[in-house]
Amino acid sequence: MGLAVVRDLRERRAPASAEEIAAFETDVLAGFVLARASAGLADGTIASDIGHLEQVRTWFGKPLWDMDPTDADTYFGKVLRTAAKGTRLARAQALTTFFAFLELRHQVEIHALTGRVVQCPIDEMNKPRGRKQAALRIPPTEAEVKTLFTGWRGELVTCRKFAPTARNYVAAKLMSEVGLRVNEARNLDLADVKWNLGRFGKLHVRVGKGARGSGPRERMVPLINGADRTLRWFVEDVWGHFDDADHTRPGAPLFPSERKNADGTCKRIGDDALRGGLADATAAHLPSWADTLTPHVMRHYCASQLYLSGLDLISVQELLGHAWIASTLNYVHVHRTRIEDAWIAGQQRAAGRLGGLLS
Repeated sequence: MGLAVVRDLRERRAPASAEEIAAFETDVLAGFVLARASAGLADGTIASDIGHLEQVRTWFGKPLWDMDPTDADTYFGKVLRTAAKGTRLARAQALTTFFAFLELRHQVEIHALTGRVVQCPIDEMNKPRGRKQAALRIPPTEAEVKTLFTGWRGELVTCRKFAPTARNYVAAKLMSEVGLRVNEARNLDLADVKWNLGRFGKLHVRVGKGARGSGPRERMVPLINGADRTLRWFVEDVWGHFDDADHTRPGAPLFPSERKNADGTCKRIGDDALRGGLADATAAHLPSWADTLTPHVMRHYCASQLYLSGLDLISVQELLGHAWIASTLNYVHVHRTRIEDAWIAGQQRAAGRLGGLLS
């Protein structure tokens, strides 16, 4: 019996035209975007990955499936040699994910068109090492934050625009009291305040940040730490100043803008306005933190203060909406005393041993 002829998959076939390859490349990229969207990734995450792929494609000058490990060696070893670690890691991850898509969905088509066997150019030899670390943020002290809000509250008496100033004040207070992200705060509706839930009421955060770019993740945030009093004052005494008296209107924003929709109702505030309000108040009432105290630093302050007051890490994690406890540790580690406690315990053990020798 004769042996059957086995054809090598790497055997090159007649190549397709440049126009056919360009059209196919466009279709493949569109399919990649659709596949990632169907996986539930946020639009921003997908756009970021596409941006990284376009950067590599521009440098390479050819379809990415033509890249091999030596091309990746040159790109990451020379072109991105001095780039930030986060950029290198994100670009390598985007490239790896795209090649996984090519291998799963289009390996046969690519070989039929070009004779090329798809192979990810990122391997264990050239894969950028490490992982992106959360930035170290040391929040202000309790006394400093109290100084800020005391001055800001006094400003409400004399400010030219009471309602916008009060709105920015309350949004910042919620960031410091229950750790809301600025985008979570701006997307709250009046109907998201559930006064009848729990002991203090709760906020239904509908636009929470998803883990690994997986899209908005909802959670319920209890109005602890004085947040119930802050929010009740705003809803009862301030919200109506925005000339939108219908509290029952579906979709009415909790934090309205001064700008109007076509039907005369108030638009939703933008995150830039809330960031700007906090920055202006900080410059006026806590100048030592000017250009440093951001909404995210205020979120770190909230986590740190709740941890110092005795709230356990699991509860802090749930409040902040973290998928992983490791993320929460980055918010409270500045105030943790595990190392100091271990050092003191070690000194006490050493003193005990010395005392036993001398007795």
